[in-house]
Amino acid sequence: MLDQLLIYQVRRRVEASGLPFVVELWNGEQVGTPTDAAVRVRLHQAASLKAMADPSLGALARAYVEGTLDLEGDIRDILALGDRLCNAGDASSKTGSDGWKWWRHTRSKDRKNIQYHYDVSNDFYGLWLDTRRVYSCAYFKMPHMDLDAAQEAKLDHICRKLDLKPDEQFLDIGCGWGGLILHAAERYGVRAVGITLSDDQHAYVGEQIAERGLTGRVEVRRMDYRDVPEHDAYDKIASVGMFEHVGRPNLPTYFAKIHALLKPGGLVLNHGITTAAPEASGLGSGISEFIEDYVFPGGELVHASEVLRTAAVCGLECLDAENLRLHYGKTLWHWVTRLEAHADEARRLIGEQKYRIWRIYMAGSAYAFDHGWMELWQVLAGKAVDGRQPGYPFKRDFIYRDS
Repeated sequence: MLDQLLIYQVRRRVEASGLPFVVELWNGEQVGTPTDAAVRVRLHQAASLKAMADPSLGALARAYVEGTLDLEGDIRDILALGDRLCNAGDASSKTGSDGWKWWRHTRSKDRKNIQYHYDVSNDFYGLWLDTRRVYSCAYFKMPHMDLDAAQEAKLDHICRKLDLKPDEQFLDIGCGWGGLILHAAERYGVRAVGITLSDDQHAYVGEQIAERGLTGRVEVRRMDYRDVPEHDAYDKIASVGMFEHVGRPNLPTYFAKIHALLKPGGLVLNHGITTAAPEASGLGSGISEFIEDYVFPGGELVHASEVLRTAAVCGLECLDAENLRLHYGKTLWHWVTRLEAHADEARRLIGEQKYRIWRIYMAGSAYAFDHGWMELWQVLAGKAVDGRQPGYPFKRDFIYRDS
């Protein structure tokens, strides 16, 4: 009886949506418009009905990942369908109070969370990232750049903002697979240190340093940012795609540590995802809970204003801020397309469930950036000396030289 009621609710929702999609039940019965359906939802068991009868984006993503339903069609059409089906056009459904939970960010817990996401398989990430394996927002100087060119442009964009010079001491907090430290050493002549909590990344970067003949100029450490020795002062610091793992309660600790590691007059660039509205703590409609459970345990987003305020309280003056929201949407669609093109190999490396997790989370994130639910801010800040930023140019055109 309950199943029949849920089937009735699904039918009413499909009809009310007016969208060209079809729901196929486990018994072969179809609901919707199969003749021109852009998306087909296959329910494999009665339990799947709840996800469709009263859907949230998070519930649909969970059901897909757990294999109780399949989503067939172009992933962009699937996300657009999910958005409209869940009434996600209301601002309240995206910026509600179901934000990422506050974790106690201990060293051991942060290490475990980072390894959960990044120590999946270096070969898996190599399937869909660019040749440098840069796992953060690219910079599309020209709209039709390919991913490799856009990621190289991003690395240059960061290096120019930091005004890197030969033999400067450069620290990359959360160095990933080493794209930035290797690029900065080879193109800008710095002496670079990268830190990561990922075993796989640490091993990979170490191999790259040796292969490129950069031993002695570039070093990678498996280390928590809180444990970087403060007697090692740095001219420039970057944190790219790591900030989201810090957690709101630890923001003062994070920026105070950066301040302590910077030489007087030094610069830091913080590149991280933020919420789009000051009052928001997550994406709403169950998305944040899905991401926390399946993708980034311990992750937490804040608004860009909180980044600026906390950095300032810790003695770091904002000199430049840029929102790369549209660039991240474009980057993520590149990643999704490349992942789907290597679907069979990805499944072999990490299994069906994890393949589904990465596919739906990256596509959902792309949709979120495209629709202004999340933003990506690069904030350049300096450690002033007697109220001055010695050597920092008066104009911003130095950022775009030779670009």
